[in-house]
Formats: sequence, C-alpha cells, structure tokens
Amino acid sequence: MRPLVLLDVDGPLNPFAAKADALPEGYREHRLRLSRWRREPQLRLWLNPDHGPRLIELAGHAGADLVWATTWEHRANSQLAPLLGLPELPVIYFGEPVLDSVWKYPAVARYAHGRTLLWFDDDFDLYPRARDEFLAGRGDTPTELVRVNPRTGLGEPDFDHAREWLAGVRRPG
Repeated sequence: MRPLVLLDVDGPLNPFAAKADALPEGYREHRLRLSRWRREPQLRLWLNPDHGPRLIELAGHAGADLVWATTWEHRANSQLAPLLGLPELPVIYFGEPVLDSVWKYPAVARYAHGRTLLWFDDDFDLYPRARDEFLAGRGDTPTELVRVNPRTGLGEPDFDHAREWLAGVRRPG
C-alpha cells in the first residue's frame, strides 16, 4: 500500500497565527465567501501557491498519496486546491463534532489503517491523551506527525523533515 501524506489547512497551509505585516515569504492573501460562515462576510486566509507543486513533488517522490485531513473537508478541494495548484484530493470526513476530546484521530485511524503515514498539522498537542492512544494504536506502522508552526506555515524545515522521513521509510537502514 502506498504511504499517505495528510494535509491540514489552517496552520500548515494557512498560517492563521501570523501577523499580517509579518507574513512568511511567498504567502498571498485570499478572501473567500463561505456558506454558513457567521463572522465577517468573507474569510481571510493566506496561502503560498508554491506549496501545491512542492507537496505534489514530495508525494510523487515518495510514491505517496496526498489526502486532506482538515475540517475544511470537501471545501479544501473546491476552494483551496485551485489556489494552491493542487488536483482534487481524497478527503477524510470527520463527522460532527470534530473538536471534541478526541479531535481528528479516530477518523484518521480508520482512513490510514495499516498504511505508512506522514501528517502535517499544527494541533497535535491539543488532545495529548488522544494523540498518544492514536500513536499506540498504529503499532509498528510507520507514523510521523509533523508539527507545523501556525505562525509560519509549512516551511523549508518541514519539507526537509518530511522528505528525509519518507525516504527513510522507503529505504530502512
């Protein structure tokens, strides 16, 4: 089975915690209209269009499948993928409510069962007990949780780490 590279949006791809006047290089502001968005008429987010091609290259080099693991779910394909230069990707559905005491872990465990997994997200420490149970449940299946800083989004160190880890999994040594 092919490895998985899971992508969260807010934090890794949209550095929501960055200051508007101190955005990391390469990010562009976008304003999206979302149905059922109760705040401002438009959601502001920052995306780096270089991330799409880089993620495709990362997955391709590792023989991995890119998959959305975000509460954006299907909207990631319809609204964000075109802005990032990504094709339509499979989506992990979390159901309601996502933000409870186990967060995304049960849905990811079901989806990734038995498959090598590298997961980009910023919230792995949100529910440490659930995270530890998730990792224990993965047993010997190679699993890497890449904690992305939500102030900077995916950066060179994250890509380097992912590339090295995936290469090590493919060629254990």
